[in-house]
Amino acid sequence: MTLDRSRRLSVAPMMDWTDRHCRVFHRQFSRHALLYTEMITASGLVLGGADWLLDHAAEEHPLALQLGGSDPDMLSRAVQMALPFGFEEINLNIGCPSDRVQSGRFGACLMREPALVARCCAAMISAAEGRADITVKCRIGVDEQDPESALPALIDSCAAVGVRVFIVHARKAWLDGLSPKDNRSIPPLDYDLVRRVRASRPGLWISLNGGIRTAAEAVDHLADFDGVMIGRAAYHDPAEILGNADAIILRVPMARTYPADAVRAMLPYIQAEVARGTKLHQITRHMLGGFAGRPGARRWRRILSEGAARPGAGAELVLEALSAVEPARAAAAE
Repeated sequence: MTLDRSRRLSVAPMMDWTDRHCRVFHRQFSRHALLYTEMITASGLVLGGADWLLDHAAEEHPLALQLGGSDPDMLSRAVQMALPFGFEEINLNIGCPSDRVQSGRFGACLMREPALVARCCAAMISAAEGRADITVKCRIGVDEQDPESALPALIDSCAAVGVRVFIVHARKAWLDGLSPKDNRSIPPLDYDLVRRVRASRPGLWISLNGGIRTAAEAVDHLADFDGVMIGRAAYHDPAEILGNADAIILRVPMARTYPADAVRAMLPYIQAEVARGTKLHQITRHMLGGFAGRPGARRWRRILSEGAARPGAGAELVLEALSAVEPARAAAAE
């Protein structure tokens, strides 16, 4: 499958959530959707020599790395460090509104500096040497900016140096006065602006992010956009967003994946990880939404939440939680 086909549906990078264990679980639902790492700062990667942050399982691909930074040289060096790990895409974050990100002069505050972002992208593209696509994830603007001019200015500056793919969170970010959590919901969505920007730039790939809650909504948006990116909805209910995504969104003839099938497929991974010292709760905390809205979901969450942190907990606890869910499924079907 081509990378552009996978980009029709991607799972957003989310700090403390989309780690390697989360990505392996999501991959059990969809073989082809594009997954993202958490954001990694270029300076932390380069100056800290933290290449362990780039480690991942082969089954996670297609996989994009997201970097944060505003120093072209540092970003170039980070890309060079990442290339041997085989990421299909390396994405620059121009959308995160957190205080920590702002203090480092990267994330959404860079919406105000399109020329600097373009220099960063040019350095990353040069470093990548065609071995990974360099892409940008942004907002439509920040604070007092007029999105009607801020978004096109950012996109056009980056496109001029060779960026082809943009993921646009269709909200402003208010850097002074709103928390990162509030910035995900309070600023109004402006899908129409992103739609018009996309329509006027047919040579670019523009994916829509923000407020998309179901697979059906994703399909609807694909009438106007090249791709959709879904964050928390995919995390909290992966079966809804990803379980049938390969067929209905990515147009690959594959059967729907049900939560119990995804859980069983995780067991070898869980056994191997626990054997190498990973704590079970580090994996199962990402699996709590596996049966969201389905019979037995509460029991599933309770068994895992109460037992996964206990010493010696392993795959047998996951099987216990699964056995508590399946009678409820059978009863609901009668």
